[in-house]
Amino acid sequence: MLTDHQEWTRGPLPLPSDPAAWHQLAAGGGWQTVVADTSHPVAHDIVSARTQDQPGLTAAWCSLPFAVPVLCAPTTGPGVAALQTAIKAASAEGLPLQRMVVALTSPGEGRPPAAVKAAATILQSQVSAVVTVPFDTHIRNHGMAQANRLGRRTAEAGAALVAAVLASAHRSWGDPLPPAAVPASLSTQSDSVRPAQPASEGALTS
Repeated sequence: MLTDHQEWTRGPLPLPSDPAAWHQLAAGGGWQTVVADTSHPVAHDIVSARTQDQPGLTAAWCSLPFAVPVLCAPTTGPGVAALQTAIKAASAEGLPLQRMVVALTSPGEGRPPAAVKAAATILQSQVSAVVTVPFDTHIRNHGMAQANRLGRRTAEAGAALVAAVLASAHRSWGDPLPPAAVPASLSTQSDSVRPAQPASEGALTS
């Protein structure tokens, strides 16, 4: 994974929205796993694509080779309500719910409301897995800097999330996973290819 090494309070770098560009970068770099952190509203994107009869961003991400979508939502009433709307929209559009993993993130200390627990139980039968990520003061204050200081429960949730994504991929495409298709070059004319930026100047956030 590439990172921009900015402070947690800084805004994200402007990155390409086309999922194929990320796949191109992954294939060019020869990496086995790429984590792309997106922020587009899933339900709105799916509905807009349907009403405008245009390809949707969510569908494009789901169509990448060996892609496992991870939907994130806070453990609040409005958070799980928005998540359930996104799940319904994805189901209506025929997107691969059976491959999706849901990460429910706790915005504060304490147990999640009963409505959140009920929603998580229902979602278990609709998606590949549901993982709850506990609140961690260190992440709230420092992001992923000094990852060795993360709480034990946070580390366990991270391991569970990785295991859920890998299990989803294995169920969908087998174990071991077959080689991913290498995309064609973006350009065939050397004079039109711009040099890649160093990781410190323009990189993926994850």
